[in-house]
Amino acid sequence: MTAAYSHRPLGALDLDLASALHAEAFAPLGERGWTRREMAELLAAPGVAGLVLQSGRKEVGLALWRVAADEAELLTVAIRPDCRRRGAGRALVELVVALARERAAGSLFLEVGADNAAALALYRAMGFRQVGHRCAYYRRVDRPAADAIVMRLGLD
Repeated sequence: MTAAYSHRPLGALDLDLASALHAEAFAPLGERGWTRREMAELLAAPGVAGLVLQSGRKEVGLALWRVAADEAELLTVAIRPDCRRRGAGRALVELVVALARERAAGSLFLEVGADNAAALALYRAMGFRQVGHRCAYYRRVDRPAADAIVMRLGLD
């Protein structure tokens, strides 16, 4: 992880921050961000955890993931638009990979919008490979739904 970033667990006291950050991060893609309630329900589910990434005192991103049996799933990575292209997304994904390995997960899965070129490039560069495709999976506010690319990274 880049030395400019620190991280902490995402907890119940961070729900307003998490929903605001998620909305800000996904608005440029035409997606509705997850609500405070959706975040709370996710964090309360078995095997789900989250991280807040900081640069100094500024929260720049978050990630949520879950582990079930020997598989992990990256549920979301959200980076503030003004903080992108500085390694924050990579730092969060690297943290999730390390934590999933600690929990003995053999694979990490994720879904990403086929129209999210920056995220696709990052995941491919990190070794994720496409293993599936979901048509019209991501609803968009002001344009047609986007397909999802299902990707997997082996952790063994």
